[in-house]
Amino acid sequence: MHPGRQASLFEEDAAEDADSNSLIGVNTDGLSPLPGAVARRTLSAGAWVDLRPGWVTAADELFDRLESDAAWREERRVMYDRVLPVPRLVSHYEDRRTFPHPLLETCRGALTDFYRDELPEGFSSAGLCLYRNGNDSVAWHGDTIGRGKTEDTMVAILSLGSPRPLLLRPTGGGRSLKFTVGHGDLLVMGGSCQRTWQHAVPKTTGVGPRISVQFRPHGVR
Repeated sequence: MHPGRQASLFEEDAAEDADSNSLIGVNTDGLSPLPGAVARRTLSAGAWVDLRPGWVTAADELFDRLESDAAWREERRVMYDRVLPVPRLVSHYEDRRTFPHPLLETCRGALTDFYRDELPEGFSSAGLCLYRNGNDSVAWHGDTIGRGKTEDTMVAILSLGSPRPLLLRPTGGGRSLKFTVGHGDLLVMGGSCQRTWQHAVPKTTGVGPRISVQFRPHGVR
């Protein structure tokens, strides 16, 4: 394991009951099992979060390949009446056949199979964010471009590299929850979470690079 990529501890207690669905016909090389290891925390207004620490066992190799091979680009957005660079690099893959590493297709297939009862259509795209250091961040938001604005959906986040806090709070404000996601950890936001809750990755001092891989169903951004 590379320096600074220690396993994480989720800082919020999660529900004890874990989903026991079985994986069928999915090649899970490089992954730890999901059944019996996913813990769900129920939030308000029909939202929930699932946690699976240490899901990807090949996290070092995957991080290095994505950092070097993904089609990273810098986005610019209008903020405070100025056009400023977004404080992270991004890369998006709409079609699984173009994923920059075959393990991402393995992850997509395992997630689709595990959540089939709740998300029959399965996961489709993969969006990547590279947080180059602790100065890179993402502000409070929900993934409400497309169907997520009006429908329940899921966003599955695979975290690689240095542990970073991921915060959630009710839309409109309120007490936030903090989850520290580390190298190879999985966090899934489901139900109404994108509409009724927001999430953020704040600036953090003294940390190395992190890659976030977000698996989404078709039509959700």
